[in-house]
Amino acid sequence: MAQYAFGSGTLWGINSAANSTPVRFGALQNVSLDFSANSKTLFGQYQFPLSVARGAISVKGKASFAQLSGRAINELFFGATSAAGEIRAIEDEAGTVGSTPFQITVANSATWVTDLGVVKTSTGIPLTRVASAPATGQYSVAAGVYTFAAADTGIAMKVSYTYTVPTVGQTISIANQAMGLANTFKSVVSLPYNGQKALFTLNACVSSKLTLQTQLEDFTKPSFDFDAFVDSSNNLGTISLAEAG
Repeated sequence: MAQYAFGSGTLWGINSAANSTPVRFGALQNVSLDFSANSKTLFGQYQFPLSVARGAISVKGKASFAQLSGRAINELFFGATSAAGEIRAIEDEAGTVGSTPFQITVANSATWVTDLGVVKTSTGIPLTRVASAPATGQYSVAAGVYTFAAADTGIAMKVSYTYTVPTVGQTISIANQAMGLANTFKSVVSLPYNGQKALFTLNACVSSKLTLQTQLEDFTKPSFDFDAFVDSSNNLGTISLAEAG
């Protein structure tokens, strides 16, 4: 019986470190495996080649997926340090400049991290950040407390910033590692259809590209590129099909 495949299939990546938890690419949109060989042709005095020999073969994979996974990003690409806790961004939190000392304390000041700017609510014009003693149209900030000019008392502002949530999520710290270092992983692609499955396994892979692109009126679908090579036993992997040889 002939075998077919339909749909995006399923893709897993398994870090080569001992006892690594397999990572499934959620909401997989598509996956491709490209086996590309160089060929060398031998010519005599006539137009057509006398012989063709195959040279080096490169194996490249690419996947597009919609579910953002910290484990996939870290274990299969960056190989960085991951810690519990999430950094979130607040956009345009409403506040009104109080009387002396002319301040707005943001809701998440206790875990405030980075200032992302202030705009005047009535005009949408951004204020200019200064180190201290702000004049009208300026502000200063420290530990989530925003200070304004006395003339801005009672003026509505919109404040944007980042803050940490230590009890949920994870944060990946991307360090500048030495050239040549990259996480190695096994990739497994399953293509089911009509009760049959085709399974492609590449024993050793290194990711070459991670792309994150947003789009208006559509979901964000990161793409993940990788190259395959032989493992310590000089094996590339396996291709398993339901169709009999």
